[in-house]
Formats: sequence, C-alpha cells, structure tokens
Amino acid sequence: MTSLRTLGSSDLQVFPLSLGGNVFGWTADEDRSFAVLDAYAAAGGNFVDTADAYSAWVEGNQGGESETVIGKWLASRANRSDIVVATKVGAHPDYKGLSAATIKGAAEQSLRRLGTDHIDLYYTHFDDETVPVEEIITALDGLVKDGKVRHIAASNISPERLQASLDFSEREGLARYVALQPHYNLVSRATYEGPLQETAAPYYALASGFLTGKYRPGTSVESARSAKAGEHLESERGRKVLAALDRVATERGAEIATVALAWLAARPTVAAPIASARTVEQLPALLAVADLELTEAELAALTEASA
Repeated sequence: MTSLRTLGSSDLQVFPLSLGGNVFGWTADEDRSFAVLDAYAAAGGNFVDTADAYSAWVEGNQGGESETVIGKWLASRANRSDIVVATKVGAHPDYKGLSAATIKGAAEQSLRRLGTDHIDLYYTHFDDETVPVEEIITALDGLVKDGKVRHIAASNISPERLQASLDFSEREGLARYVALQPHYNLVSRATYEGPLQETAAPYYALASGFLTGKYRPGTSVESARSAKAGEHLESERGRKVLAALDRVATERGAEIATVALAWLAARPTVAAPIASARTVEQLPALLAVADLELTEAELAALTEASA
C-alpha cells in the first residue's frame, strides 16, 4: 500500500498525487468524471483538488460544475470520510475577491455543491490585494472555528503577502495557512523556487499536458489545453526537458508523465503534485508516481535540463 504523506503543517494525510478536478464538468462529463474518481480511489488515492470557479470559463457554465460532480460522486459512493477535499475561493464569477462577506458566502455555496458539512483544505485561489490580510485571515479563521473548514491554504500569492498573513495568524492566534499551491513544474520553476518555497502542492504539474511527452514537433494534439502546452516546444528549455525525460523514461521503463511527476515529488517541500485526468486511461501514468523513486543522477539531469 502506498504510504500517505503529511500535507504541510496540517494533520492531513494525503496520497502522493492529488487528483485535479478542473476537468470535471468541462472536458470530462459526469460519467467519465465518476470513472476517473473511482479508479483514483481504487488505487489508494484520497486527495481531490477543485475550486468554486471550475469551470466558469466554458460557455454555458456558471462555475461550480466541478464541485457539483465531486459532491454527487461522494454521495453516491458514501466515502466522504475517506477523501481529503480541497477547494478554493476568490475566482467564482459571483464571488470574486476575498472580502469577508465573499469568503463566507462562497464557502456556503461550495459546501452545498460538495454536499458536505466541511471542507478539508480551503485555499484562497488568487490573492486580493485590495483586502487587508487581517480581514482575509479573520474570515477564514471564522470558518475553521465554525467547523466548516479544517485547514486553510493559499495559492497565487506574493511572498510578502504570504509572510504578512502568517505573521498575523501567529500574532493573533488564528488559523494559519498550512500549505501553498503554486504553479510549478519542470518548465516553470521560477514561479515557485525562491521566496515562495515553503510548503506546496504545485498545480499544472504536467504543464497543461506538455510533460506527458505527447507534444512533439510536427504533431497535433486534440485537447482544450493544446495551445498552451504546445508553446513549450518553441523554447530551448522545453526541448531540453523533453529530451531528458525521454532518456530517463526509456532507461526506467516508465511513462514520461510519471518521470516528470517523480521529479516534482522529490523536490523539497512538495507533498503532492496535482495532475488531472479526463479519462481512466490517462490515470496509470499519473498514479505510478507513488512507486517511482528517481536516482540522484536522474534528478540532477532533469534539474539541469530545466534550468
């Protein structure tokens, strides 16, 4: 059985791969989403990541579609106590920003869609610098005191605002951010490495699919994220990373995506990389990260290629 990891400074024990829910209700309909969630849970996975804004960017959607799918799955499988549910506040079209009233209202809607009385990990999705950190932390602390949220965390926040938030929590004895979810992968390291490198569950761990190895010169991939992922082929670093991944994957008999996630999982402070799958067939390469430990030489080669 795969060993669980402690998430940041919390008491949450999570699988080494967090299943991203951004595709649920978007490129994966309810049936396909249920199949992916079932396969993830069957493999020992217990950490599902979503946001109230998923997937408001799709024509005809309002936001909250992913939470609704996950809520229906939890109810139908009666497994809420087995799953660590993470969601986010601040980007839903009807609940933008991080005022105290917005945080409280958005949390109630997330709880309703998820069909649960508590959220295990509640992230501020994007920092709102128009709101003092004191107001944000106090509002989040209120949710924790009410038992509606177990732990709080941050995503897309500056080092300065993060430090100010932690200092206020410490000074006032309020709930403290236990994890950070930055944008971090082999072709996007500067977005995290440096002052933000505290504790993290990086998102876009596969660079919108580029680090699966399916994007190659002269090929076209049918995906809603293909344009973004394909951009990395235009950079020298992207091509060097792909070549290094090819070498390691061939030597280890592993999928390229597995190797990319294994590099990330081995980075200091990383508890659980986040990756999404819109089909069950995409899951095995992601889940395999739990059992692949790269050598120091392999890690060094990938780190050098991505520099």
